[in-house]
Amino acid sequence: MKNQFVILAAGKGTRMGDGPVPKVLVMLKNKPLILYVLHEIEKVNQLAKPVVVVGFQAKKVQGVLGNHYSYAYQDKQLGTAHAVQAARSKARAENIVVLYGDMPFIKAGSLSELIKMHLHSGAKISMLTTQVDNFRGKFSSLEHFGRILRDPNHNIIGIVEFKDATDVQRKIKEVNPGIYMFNAKWLWESLKHIGNKNVQQEYYLTDIVGVAIAQGERVHNFSVPPEQVLGINTREELETAEKLIK
Repeated sequence: MKNQFVILAAGKGTRMGDGPVPKVLVMLKNKPLILYVLHEIEKVNQLAKPVVVVGFQAKKVQGVLGNHYSYAYQDKQLGTAHAVQAARSKARAENIVVLYGDMPFIKAGSLSELIKMHLHSGAKISMLTTQVDNFRGKFSSLEHFGRILRDPNHNIIGIVEFKDATDVQRKIKEVNPGIYMFNAKWLWESLKHIGNKNVQQEYYLTDIVGVAIAQGERVHNFSVPPEQVLGINTREELETAEKLIK
């Protein structure tokens, strides 16, 4: 079992206007958001059963998805790094791909390219990035994604969350969709070094990039079209997605 997906699916969809429902079960064209993601994952040749991290109304999510997946439980919503840590007991592979269950436009081809790049480079951490010309129209949801920080040689040196970014950093047009691939042994050890000294007091998985940089590790990235990583957090963004989904 060389590679394995971990899908983060523990959050609430409180901003979607339908009351407190699991975010990943919000309907898009009469299908839950997470099913779009899982159907793309099924196209990627993997040996290990994917792990779905559930939390809010966990039984409802499991009821929809069935027994095709392993389930890990995140008891409190303490951030994305905390969610990944919750998956440790169920993850079995040498390499772990982490992604969100509410990104219905991600494509199997992009995930396959990420895996291929990661394995070829022997990296400890690899990630998807995307770039936009502006944050207007259908790309408005990307404005609140973390910004990619690079050095003069174009190497990634960090990610800053939008809520913690300066005005200058918020003008950066290269953003982080939050899809990563890790060497599993390195991941579990590195999660111990992530703190919660930020505006939200959460454990951000993005901070693991800083851990890698401090260790002298290169962060590899593969850029994808922004259409593949559109965020859906509000009723307006859901309506935009309805017009784009095929």
